[in-house]
Amino acid sequence: MIIGICGGSGSGKTTLLNRLSKTYAHLKPSVFSMDNYYLPIEEQITDENGKINFDLPSALDEKKLVDDLYRLINGEHIHVEEYHFNAPPDLNTYITIFPSQLIIVEGLFLFHYEMVRAVIDFSIFISVDHNTQLNRRINRDQQSRGYAKEDIIYQWEHHVMPCYHNYLLPYEGLADFRYRNDEHADKDYDKLVKEIDKRMLQLEMTS
Repeated sequence: MIIGICGGSGSGKTTLLNRLSKTYAHLKPSVFSMDNYYLPIEEQITDENGKINFDLPSALDEKKLVDDLYRLINGEHIHVEEYHFNAPPDLNTYITIFPSQLIIVEGLFLFHYEMVRAVIDFSIFISVDHNTQLNRRINRDQQSRGYAKEDIIYQWEHHVMPCYHNYLLPYEGLADFRYRNDEHADKDYDKLVKEIDKRMLQLEMTS
């Protein structure tokens, strides 16, 4: 089974992915993060103010991403350069992802990349208040990425929100499950696990 997680920046994609990985640890799930496929800085597009825009579908190496995902689905292990924001290329490390009967894919462009969307068995769209997202992003980017607050807000207004409205929100209705990552999170998570278990059983019965 291939589960897809999509949501805006700061919505909690990684947190949900980790939670699902723990819940289904007995299946040793393969975790596939689109963040590992960002193109080098010199190949990124800049906006009208010369700021790099990482929130475009063209910011990722879509071909390599799709090739690796399909290889994983077909039972091959893959070697991926684990991407760390602001880290020099020589400090990024390679990880090996082994195939599994459960693959969890997460990323901004889960639905926008047609060849990714085509292989997802069960898709999740994370919904959360935008102010909460922004506050999470400010905390994360200041602490772990060393960004100044004014730069984070600039990216939010000029890159992140346009990305959300152009490449994520139009696909919300296609998701199999809408996960509210707020005060409803625990309740929704219980519903989510029940739905995933049901889908897994259906897949077993038809395979």
